[in-house]
Amino acid sequence: MNKEILAVSGKPGLYKLVNRGNNMLIVETLDAQKKRMPVYASERVVSVADISIYTDDGEDTPLTSVFENIKKEYEGKAVDLNPKKADNEDIVDFFKKALPNYDTDRVRMSDMRKVLAWYNILIAAGIVEFEEKNEEAQAE
Repeated sequence: MNKEILAVSGKPGLYKLVNRGNNMLIVETLDAQKKRMPVYASERVVSVADISIYTDDGEDTPLTSVFENIKKEYEGKAVDLNPKKADNEDIVDFFKKALPNYDTDRVRMSDMRKVLAWYNILIAAGIVEFEEKNEEAQAE
């Protein structure tokens, strides 16, 4: 996954970077509407590739690795759980499959629901390659 997929604080869903402007970014929603809008420098914007999840072993796991685990578990298809309506137990069971050693004290239920929602958004948008391929491995 490249660094052009963004999460904007306070706005639901994921966005694709379209262009850079003066003190703002132009982003487009990843849903079917493809709505474009400006995101100003005062808003918190983070690339999904830069997000990581806390684990018990002290090292954070990149969100892209968690997405890869979900993709393997569900064979590249969208997860049939609704992140807004599913029971907490179902969300925890889902997340244990995606990242068994997540830190239960620091990873909140809202974070788990967001990972599920974002994964489904990416699959619906046709983005199925989450981890960057190592160029050295490709050269060999």
